[in-house]
Amino acid sequence: MTADTSRPARAARSLRGSTFLALALLLTCSLVPARLSAQDDRSAAAKKERKEKKTEKEPKAEKEVPPFFQSEAPLAMTLTTNIKQIRHDKGDDAPWRWASLTYDSAGKPAQMPIKIHTRGIWRLRNCNFPPVRLNFNNKDAKGTLFHDLEHPKLVSYCRDTDPYEQYILQEYQLYRIYQLLTPVSHRVRLVKLAYVDSASGKKEAERYAIIQEDPNQLASRNLSKIVKMKGAGPSDFEPNDLALAYLFEYFIGNLDFSFNGLHNTELLATMDGRILPVAYDFDFSGAVNTSYAVPPPDYGVPNVRTRKFMGYCELMDAYPGALAVLQAKKEAIYGLYHDEIGKLMNPGTVRETLEYFDAFYKDVRTPNDAKRIFERCVRRG
Repeated sequence: MTADTSRPARAARSLRGSTFLALALLLTCSLVPARLSAQDDRSAAAKKERKEKKTEKEPKAEKEVPPFFQSEAPLAMTLTTNIKQIRHDKGDDAPWRWASLTYDSAGKPAQMPIKIHTRGIWRLRNCNFPPVRLNFNNKDAKGTLFHDLEHPKLVSYCRDTDPYEQYILQEYQLYRIYQLLTPVSHRVRLVKLAYVDSASGKKEAERYAIIQEDPNQLASRNLSKIVKMKGAGPSDFEPNDLALAYLFEYFIGNLDFSFNGLHNTELLATMDGRILPVAYDFDFSGAVNTSYAVPPPDYGVPNVRTRKFMGYCELMDAYPGALAVLQAKKEAIYGLYHDEIGKLMNPGTVRETLEYFDAFYKDVRTPNDAKRIFERCVRRG
């Protein structure tokens, strides 16, 4: 009798033990993939970071200027893309779209396949054709005029009218002035661009546009890398370069920028530890004086033609040197408005622009005059 009752008991205990073992195995199996998954995620993230570091190009001294920027002669080209589709692309995550550039190569038409995507803020919302970034495939571009361009910006027309085309020419001149003052500035080239819709085959416009150097190439040839450093103060920058950048913005009457806010500016971190400022996008400046430009509401100026000095007071010792650069380049600056590109501008516009520059040079005629302007500097609270 004792034997008969102990066998079921042992069987029950064995069943319970098997059940617990199965549950333990089930729990273990359910936990292991989770641990492995987390490890896999960390491993994948580390692998991605290593890959990004590996593929990130180190800055190097430039052996020669890319072919596209070796000439200033305006280049005639045709951009073909689905214009309706491009006009609907908005936001920072706009996709890359197919496009092509047709141009003259050794007297024969040639076609370069590219990709484009929309960029910008104000012009993206308000212009008939949005500003775009171009993407040249290195394999396709090798041996052509577009070799080594990579990802330049296209500053296109905003309205298909003559006055708006003049704005493009005026802004282009400011990029040329900036290049006279410092190599830490974007190369640009003027193009006469026809815009053709790939869906209909119709040419929608033909206007001057600007192709602006890829920021990473600008950084590389200055032995530096682009950095996103919001909130940088004057002590973070190379003082002479920052002083020159502020004085250039004052010279052209531009308030639509911020070096510490990364608005219409880029910062380059050099291999020897310096931070250099780069300005771009000048259509809101007084020197261009577009019909749509207005000064920032809290700057206390009535219009964009009214200059306001935005440089920091900490740079006071560097401003005289920056002014000396602008004074030394005066003749060359004015010469830009009388050369072949200057002749594309309306004579009245040229006259008004040079009168605007005259006012600057008159205001800084003596060291004391210049000092009075510099003393209007921005004091940090």
